Amino acid sequence: MPIKYKDYYETLGVARTATPEEIKQAFRKLARIHHPDVAKNKAAGEAKFKEINEAYEVLGDPEKRRRYDELGPNWQDDTGGMPGQARAGRGRNPRNASDFEFGGTGFSDFFESFFGGSRGGGGSFGESGQYFDFGEEVAQAGRDVEADIMVTLEEALRGSMRKVTLRRPQGDSGEKTDTYKVRIPPGVREGQRIRLAGQGGEGSAGGHAGDLYLRVRLARHPDLTVKGPDLYFDLDLAPWEGVLGVRAKIPTLDGATSLRVPPGTTAGSQLRLRGLGLPREDGSRGDLYAVVRIQVPTSVSAQERVLWEKLAGASAFKPRQAP
Repeated sequence: MPIKYKDYYETLGVARTATPEEIKQAFRKLARIHHPDVAKNKAAGEAKFKEINEAYEVLGDPEKRRRYDELGPNWQDDTGGMPGQARAGRGRNPRNASDFEFGGTGFSDFFESFFGGSRGGGGSFGESGQYFDFGEEVAQAGRDVEADIMVTLEEALRGSMRKVTLRRPQGDSGEKTDTYKVRIPPGVREGQRIRLAGQGGEGSAGGHAGDLYLRVRLARHPDLTVKGPDLYFDLDLAPWEGVLGVRAKIPTLDGATSLRVPPGTTAGSQLRLRGLGLPREDGSRGDLYAVVRIQVPTSVSAQERVLWEKLAGASAFKPRQAP
């Protein structure tokens, strides 16, 4: 089945010359609109959120973006329409990349063919890598099959059940589609593989089937970033809020909460909200850190300038004076 080209720049609504910061801003804007927790149509919002995440997974990574730009929209022109061969050489067996097609993982077949996990093992014979001799015919273990599965931070927190479909070749020219209920355990980590034993490629001459592996990729959140079990949020403050203190609204995976920012808080300070991160291995939860960024207005009115000048004249604060 032909694989449809994905225009990730169009998905994010940015030009091909967009800077990394422009791409990041476009992602955050769209992700806040279409996040399943806030979208008016949850199903449509979830689908759009995954499209946006896939686009940012590629364009937000310098190496993936370079490879994607080299690929271009005419990626099939020199390969006879066989996905998986572009930039990989004509000698590659196209069945390794294109004959295993997934549904329900959150990633398109286009992404999987060029930026995802190996779909067919490329000549691998299962985990053992062995042949088994039963008389005249040699048994060959089936290939392991691997794909990426997009997991939201909410799923990583609470766990979920996902329905995943796999279309695979059968016999010389046939195919079949299997459906699996996949359990996403709470606390799942980026890069962790979920194994479905015996659900990979079929063996031959009595050889055992390969395994199906789903490699976890945590969906990008519009406000939170992940480091192990801990979450981080960039907290923007006005200069006077850092000086005087403020109560700030902070998004969390459990809903918005109010954080007290003490007077005299400086840029780079990390304010900890205990137990609002992702699950640890012992069942406890990590923390959420609000990382302070002091924002300065780029332009001010005439009245504001007068007030800033009065403050500058009255203040005894000397930031470049040695202590």
